[in-house]
Amino acid sequence: MNKAIILVIDDEPQIQKLLEITLESNDYKVLQATTAKEGLLLAANHAPDCVLLDLGLPDMSGHEVLKNLRMWFTKAILILSVQNAESDIVSALDQGATDYLTKPFRNAELLARIRSAMRRNQTSDSIAVLTCGDLSIDLSARTVKKNHQFIKLTATEFNLLALLAKNEGRVLTHQFILKEIWGLGSQTETQYLRVFIGTLRKKIEENPNTPRHIITESGIGYRFA
Repeated sequence: MNKAIILVIDDEPQIQKLLEITLESNDYKVLQATTAKEGLLLAANHAPDCVLLDLGLPDMSGHEVLKNLRMWFTKAILILSVQNAESDIVSALDQGATDYLTKPFRNAELLARIRSAMRRNQTSDSIAVLTCGDLSIDLSARTVKKNHQFIKLTATEFNLLALLAKNEGRVLTHQFILKEIWGLGSQTETQYLRVFIGTLRKKIEENPNTPRHIITESGIGYRFA
């Protein structure tokens, strides 16, 4: 079985060495680039399974690299950056980043995020049933079971749950969810979204106050776990 390829685009020698050791010891093949130009070339020539991208590159903004990659690259892109402002995170996620980790990060969390992102690589709309722990979501029949018992959801609640589940592990911004579920012009209705998330949690979570499936990313959006 071929090793999954991870492309690291980061100009910090310490970070590159840390990632090389961490990833190779977990059986990934690592490609490394220190500039945006080199990274884009490696991505085009080697078809990595995942890209780890720093936003502070010497020759081009990481946001520009992300835009360029998303013109053709459909697999996971994780941002690793010291930039931790809410606006930077939301901007990167809206531009197509799969996930965002701020430096310094914990190796165990990074590996978990990579595994989650790469599982998403394998998820497609052709999958009829999504199984997430105690939940079973039948996309064709538009039904949901919790511990093998049917749960009654409204059409909007089902659409919202299906969107989150199909993007398992990825942070979806408020604006993205609102546009996907309610259409253009709804991106500012975050309170409306909060109400639907609350009712959905009451139906699918064991304890809605400490949710295990629909996780809040404060000020940014939601992640399905």
